[in-house]
Amino acid sequence: MSRTGWMAAMVAASVAVMTGSAMADVTIAVNGPITGPYAVFGDQMKRGAEFATAEINAKGGLLGQQIKVLVGDDACDPKQAVSVANKDVTEGVKVVIGHYCSGSSIPASAVYQESNLLQITPASTNPKFTDEAAAKGWWNVFRTCGRDDTQGITDARFLVSHYKGKRIAVLHDKSPYGKGLADETVKGLEKASVKPAMYEAYNPGEKDYTAIITRLKSEKIDAVFVGGYHTEVGLMLRESQDAGFKGQWMSGDANATDELRAIAGASSDGFLMTFGPDQRNNPAAKDIVAAMRKTGFDPEGYTLYTVAAVQVWAAAVKTAGTYDAKKVAEQIRGKSFDTVIGKLTYDNKGDILDPKYVVYGWKDGKYTEYTQ
Repeated sequence: MSRTGWMAAMVAASVAVMTGSAMADVTIAVNGPITGPYAVFGDQMKRGAEFATAEINAKGGLLGQQIKVLVGDDACDPKQAVSVANKDVTEGVKVVIGHYCSGSSIPASAVYQESNLLQITPASTNPKFTDEAAAKGWWNVFRTCGRDDTQGITDARFLVSHYKGKRIAVLHDKSPYGKGLADETVKGLEKASVKPAMYEAYNPGEKDYTAIITRLKSEKIDAVFVGGYHTEVGLMLRESQDAGFKGQWMSGDANATDELRAIAGASSDGFLMTFGPDQRNNPAAKDIVAAMRKTGFDPEGYTLYTVAAVQVWAAAVKTAGTYDAKKVAEQIRGKSFDTVIGKLTYDNKGDILDPKYVVYGWKDGKYTEYTQ
């Protein structure tokens, strides 16, 4: 081969390598409870992340590259979450969308920080997730949802306005999410000079909570706030109806799933919960909601918060012009983003400014904003 021919071949080979590199897939992770009692929320996150990345890929990808989604199953178990996090590091993912449970997000965040990996949770609401990270000088954690200390204020205000002077019980499942939300609600009650008549922990995963129901009846409780998940709350609702307990039940966002009705049956009617505004009704989400419903899936709960997490990351990557985690984080902190759930503005800790919470009431297996 002549020198000219050899040089031409090398140039062609170099172009081919560069083109292949430019078009190589980039992997992101979505981690949550794909199995176990809270798998419905892991499915919401998985569908949200896959939908968001499919939209990006259909428009040519991100920085010229297609996005793949690696799904990690932590089952809302802290040890399993750390194992999943270490796998993500080995796989070289560019961002972690997750986890769902605060008890998973918090321990996993240490792995991500050590490995310079960005984490955006759409669902973990415990204040410690961002507060403790900020205290340590970490830069890598963000969320697209609100916090328990904001949600707890909403819960407490409702209970004070409707049940002040009556007997209020607060229950929790001992988890970072459940206990965290219960304790923030108690803080709100006590600020209004309302002391709960009963504060009690229960063990998640039990098949029978009649002992708690019996105590609620004997204590003549008028309203019960539960910091916990739909699997246990649904069972308590059913057992309270069977036992003739007439008190009002209320809980938080971990009950935002149609599975609550499947567990509680008709006893879910009248149940109250707090969650962010129903993002399915957000004008910014109209097209995405319609597209997802065409597939037979209703994007309830944290589906759209997961879509928003991917959108925030992708927008920051575009602005930074790189996938480098630290440079991307710099383009999130203190910045605003137009997302499927509206405009999100971040503070210096990685929390969104002014998250909203509203009260919902359940009837006939569906929840709508409570207006009474």
